[in-house]
Amino acid sequence: MRQQGGENRVQRAILFGALLVALIIGVLAGGITPATAQSPGWQIDRSTPGGRMLDEYFRSQAAAVTDDCLTDIKTVEDWNQKKGQYRAELLEMLGLSPFPERTPLQPEITPRIDHGDFTVEAVHFQSRPCLYVTGDLYVPKKVDKPLPAILYVCGHGRVVKDGISYGNKAHYQHHGGWFARNGYVCLTIDTLQLGEIEGLHHGTHHLGMWWWSGRGYTPAGVEAWNCIRALDYLQSRPEVDPERLGVTGRSGGGAYSWWIAAIDERIKAAVPVAGITSMHNHVVDGCVEGHCDCMYMVNTYGWNFEKVAALVAPRPLLISNTDKDRIFPLDGVVDVYNKTRRIYELVGATDHIGLQISEGPHHDTQELRVAAFHWFNRFLKNENPLIETTAVKFFKPEELKVFEELPADEKNTTIQEDFTVLADRDWLPSSPSEWNEHADRVRSDLLAKSFRAWPSGTAEAGPQIEKAFDVERGGVRFSAYDFISQKPFELRLFVAHRAGLKPADLELVVLNVLDQQGWNDFQQLYSVEFAQELGATGEATAATKEEFAAERKMYQSHPWAMAFVAARGVGLTEWGGDEKKQTQIRRRFLLLGQTLDGMRVWDVRRATQALRAVDGFKDVPLWMQGKGDAAGIALYAAMFEPDVQRVDLWDLPTTHDKGPVFLNVRRILDMPLAVALAGERSQVRLYQSNGSVEWEVPQAIAKRLNWPENRIQVRNLNAK
Repeated sequence: MRQQGGENRVQRAILFGALLVALIIGVLAGGITPATAQSPGWQIDRSTPGGRMLDEYFRSQAAAVTDDCLTDIKTVEDWNQKKGQYRAELLEMLGLSPFPERTPLQPEITPRIDHGDFTVEAVHFQSRPCLYVTGDLYVPKKVDKPLPAILYVCGHGRVVKDGISYGNKAHYQHHGGWFARNGYVCLTIDTLQLGEIEGLHHGTHHLGMWWWSGRGYTPAGVEAWNCIRALDYLQSRPEVDPERLGVTGRSGGGAYSWWIAAIDERIKAAVPVAGITSMHNHVVDGCVEGHCDCMYMVNTYGWNFEKVAALVAPRPLLISNTDKDRIFPLDGVVDVYNKTRRIYELVGATDHIGLQISEGPHHDTQELRVAAFHWFNRFLKNENPLIETTAVKFFKPEELKVFEELPADEKNTTIQEDFTVLADRDWLPSSPSEWNEHADRVRSDLLAKSFRAWPSGTAEAGPQIEKAFDVERGGVRFSAYDFISQKPFELRLFVAHRAGLKPADLELVVLNVLDQQGWNDFQQLYSVEFAQELGATGEATAATKEEFAAERKMYQSHPWAMAFVAARGVGLTEWGGDEKKQTQIRRRFLLLGQTLDGMRVWDVRRATQALRAVDGFKDVPLWMQGKGDAAGIALYAAMFEPDVQRVDLWDLPTTHDKGPVFLNVRRILDMPLAVALAGERSQVRLYQSNGSVEWEVPQAIAKRLNWPENRIQVRNLNAK
């Protein structure tokens, strides 16, 4: 009866697939626009000017990434020439470049479970020393010759009882059993976060670990590496035919299926289930908010996701999904399929790519599993039998557990700290020539891997400015100029100096880089005289009035000007939202191959150029200053702008692990070398509350290169 029930379900799946063909054809032709099921909370709030700019920005950036992806591939020759480069880029974006050493796996088998049709071996191995992978190996009882093998990678199905994690392999056990009952060896492995040793997937999702991005780290890289080593283990087993390996998994497991199939050609057939969709879905529709970090590479090279899919070509690939999946919407899945299919057409392998859509939400449905079986039977066995058995769970989680006691030397819980290879933060040059070579390489790498998203071809021309206002009160002239930093972000540059001061008499202008607290302080201070221009309300306090009186005195005593700029998302372009929403906005930047801080450096660069366009300011000596993360943004802007004479940095973070966040920056340099790079052509003043020990390296570099003694100076704010 159970077999008959399974056949009926299979037949219903086939019938439903036939009924769904019309829907898919409509989507492929562009005649149907599937309704997205995203919550309104996933959208960008457009109620403020900053919110509207941000929404427009994400739409245009997602479109640019989409329009650029694979457009350089016109012929099969193009593909054959570029695919090696693409695979190398993907390995780098997963943190697997340089490629890790294949250290001994040291596999151990613990309990064996005997089932009527198969056995289960609880196994663990080390993908790198002390990085443990726990899994269950399902082996058919009848093994007359080496069998095809499936690597099953699990989605986010947590199994915890009485505080003990049994791994998501226990949740997805029915897949391993089903494969074994149908003549496959199947290795089902735990993921980093939901395994028996519970690591982390959510560093940027809600844990505030933005330094992951600075280190070029993503747990997707760990999952990909564990999959590579899992294939090594499968190929070591006598029951396995090493030339017939497939991979599948759903949700998170669908994503890991993509990584391993794209980077490792030992995979001969792949069925990623509910693991991919378009950049538009992720960024504009907000699907990123429903995903943890394991779903994404560090998008250094600005890929759309069909480039990952295309790297599977010409090997058999079935893209599988349901039609009402709110985190992998149908329109995006179909879009990825269409663009991947074009590459399969170029290489003459259209019979090796398929799209299977079944009805349902984001669930592990029987219909999805049946399609995967047919695909593997076709390409790993050259068969197409009727699938008579169903996927059911046979075991209690306790039976599938690998470790009786977790290993004390495990690195699973801290792997994010040393998975990627970081630059030497204490590097010192042995000669001026070595410094020049290293400095040129670092700047080049920063432009290619940290600031690749900066607009090209616009920095040289400088922005057009438009005067917003120009008023004089209380002996101070206060003016503002609007400029486009990067469409659609229109920023405002404020300039103040003594009333009546002629441009020819200006001796100095200082550009102040404001974070949100800095903006609040600036608005409050200058609202003493210019409340209307700054949109401020309320009466100034006595303390504020006293402080502005000191500011006025400074202007009266010196022929100086002070300029102020708030980068995107700060001040007039603040886009609002609670901490959770701010986090998901920052993650959208990451998906596009940029960081919010990195684009703010661009804004400050453009503000510097806008300041030069103000009448009389073209040749005035320019200083720049900022505090905290804004100090780091000012530092990097000065590094790339040619005529900043001095940079004053207040409480600059001593490492990029503390901010500001730039993509891959810790793989290139850390803050001490950044200070030295800026000091190569600008005076740098570091005002620190925590002493000067952390800044010995840039000072040592300056001394070795015989720079002037006043080039890099550290001033301890706590010194008496």
